[in-house]
Amino acid sequence: MSDAHTIRNLTTLVGLRSTEVERLQGEMAAQTAVRERYQKNLERLTGLYTDSGPSGALPLALSVNCGNFKQAVMQMADQHRTDLHLHEANMAVSQRALNTAWAKREVLDQVLTQKQKYVANEQQRVDAKRQDELATQFWFRGQVK
Repeated sequence: MSDAHTIRNLTTLVGLRSTEVERLQGEMAAQTAVRERYQKNLERLTGLYTDSGPSGALPLALSVNCGNFKQAVMQMADQHRTDLHLHEANMAVSQRALNTAWAKREVLDQVLTQKQKYVANEQQRVDAKRQDELATQFWFRGQVK
């Protein structure tokens, strides 16, 4: 396999890995937005049942109704907390996948950079050798006269 072919293949792989990293970063951004929505909803739900006041100070029918309301909102908030914890666990898995994809891309980028430096050094060596040969030929021609 030629060096140019290897560099082209490595460049393609780095591009693919970069696309994967960008896709995973987009997913993480979306998951972060969902987490923020969960947190805001929890704040609102908590505010609903804390700001409704003491239910015992109301007449009996209203007191029962207010108590049922608070209990329902608390249960909904608990379910939201559970969903938030599950979502954060999924985010941790996605973050690990993003870190792994980023590391793979970095490794391929380093290999590509090393290969490009190697090819550039080889080209410089070939050019220097060619110049030395030309200089030697000119020197011999000068000696013959």
